[in-house]
Amino acid sequence: MLKEAIYHRPKDAFAYAYDERTLHIRLRTKKDDVDAVFLLFGDPYVWEDGAWQFDKQPMQKSGCDALFDYWFIAMQPPYRRLRYGFELHDEENVLVYTEKGFYDKAPTDDTAYYFCFPFLNRIDVFDAPSWVKDTVWYQIFPERFANGNPKLNPPHTLPWGSVDPTTTSFFGGDFEGIIERLDYLVELGINGIYFTPIFKAPSNHKYDTIDYFEIDPQFGDKQTFKRLVEACHEKGIRVMLDAVFNHSGYYFAPFQDVLKNGESSRYKDWFHIRHFPLQTEPIPNYDTFAFVPEMPKLNTENPEVKQYLLDVATYWIREFDIDGWRLDVANEVDHQFWREFRQAVKAIKPDVYILGEIWHDAMPWLRGDQFDAVMNYPFTNGALNYFAKGHVCASEFANTIVHVWHNYPQNVNEVAFHLLGSHDTPRILTQCDEQKEKVKLMFTFQLSFSGSPCIYYGDEIGLTGGQDPLCRKCMVWEKEKQDRDLFAHVQTLISLRKQYRALRFGEFHVLETNDETNHIAYVKTYDDETIVCVLNNGEAPLEWTVPFSLADKTVTNLWTNEQMTEQTMTIEPYGFRMLLVQATSAE
Repeated sequence: MLKEAIYHRPKDAFAYAYDERTLHIRLRTKKDDVDAVFLLFGDPYVWEDGAWQFDKQPMQKSGCDALFDYWFIAMQPPYRRLRYGFELHDEENVLVYTEKGFYDKAPTDDTAYYFCFPFLNRIDVFDAPSWVKDTVWYQIFPERFANGNPKLNPPHTLPWGSVDPTTTSFFGGDFEGIIERLDYLVELGINGIYFTPIFKAPSNHKYDTIDYFEIDPQFGDKQTFKRLVEACHEKGIRVMLDAVFNHSGYYFAPFQDVLKNGESSRYKDWFHIRHFPLQTEPIPNYDTFAFVPEMPKLNTENPEVKQYLLDVATYWIREFDIDGWRLDVANEVDHQFWREFRQAVKAIKPDVYILGEIWHDAMPWLRGDQFDAVMNYPFTNGALNYFAKGHVCASEFANTIVHVWHNYPQNVNEVAFHLLGSHDTPRILTQCDEQKEKVKLMFTFQLSFSGSPCIYYGDEIGLTGGQDPLCRKCMVWEKEKQDRDLFAHVQTLISLRKQYRALRFGEFHVLETNDETNHIAYVKTYDDETIVCVLNNGEAPLEWTVPFSLADKTVTNLWTNEQMTEQTMTIEPYGFRMLLVQATSAE
């Protein structure tokens, strides 16, 4: 056994409280290096005849990626505390792994050898809103979804969808248009809307905020927004807003005061200014988002700034009953601010959803004291590279997804925000070279995976477009111009997801991959539900044999509701099967 590859730490994704009674423990070993792993565990205070007493249980191999195997066990310590180690087996050797190192047999003279989970405190359990597990989100870029009140159109508004958008185009999307189209979202099966920023700002994207307490007049007023939220709630749709707290816009009043009064401005400490006077060339002499001078970075460590932003966050929950905040550029804001943010918003609405925009490993934000979830871009990039771009083969894709799955605790995975496209990326149909069947496969994977999936407006009817601003085209409302076959595909997937719990938050295991055929098969399980998904991401038909006997099982194709009678099936190019597997009742 390669000792250097064996890893555990009693924290984060390797040891955590799943609920107030249950611990989850994981171990990582070199791929294909260990045959079996047993957990050695006991209460630290149980001794007999001078020897620590421990039990032994087998761990399950929960997955493997390119380099490692992962092992898992769930357990409920009777007194909510635990000392533990691992007994590893290969064909020839047995090795005991503890916090203090490796041993030939388990030490019993002292518990200090072992890893420690001191106590399972209820307040330390990661606790995200349970409703998120059942939510399918729909991201709306308000300026481009629907124009319901032309009287609100800003100057130089273009006819709806008349040309491809530029960075400065306006087409007049507003709240009235969204209200008028809510039944479309209900028909699709959506029960959550994520709005990009709606606050007063000069741009079409509104990420350059002027006033965090005011609705941008091109969208409507507060009364209209309240009516929109109420209409959503009546239809069972949650509402999440976008908070841009990392930076303000250039015309934010405190920043304008600094521009006017310089070092004597009472707001000079609201920003990160290196020296006066302020300058924007060649790069700003104040911190910004990237090097964009119109987006000065806010000093969230400043007590006045902190209180102002916390007041913003609580105001929109208290006055308009929104259900979530998506936090823009969340990784560049200090952790302490987010801890206080969580306390403030949860005090008003305990089940509000806090979603951070983080493109990399986000474990430091997901320990229960800051965010409920992050936008899972490693999932996104893995799916795009496999289904859309063909940059990786089936085994590489499986390695990526298994790695993503094991990167976070299970209760974090259950509410992770999984997107395929957004206002920051080219349209998924464009990335698939306009091959619709590939898009269908991507949606099939996304909507059969655990977590909280999000659909970018128009992807379900085949909108195209390259990088921003072309990915922000106007929504197409003429049915004859929509891809209704693609719409029906997504609609059916959402319906199945709502019907089967295993699709929403079941365990995920890769059943097989084949790089020659480029297909992947995986299993989703939850309680007594087992669903096998087979995705043929190849140009040729796939002859696939069910890897278990049908003699004692009933296997139903969820797409056609037909029962399988043959062990082997043919799956068309870029086709799939979703199979419900049930044990046959004994006569």
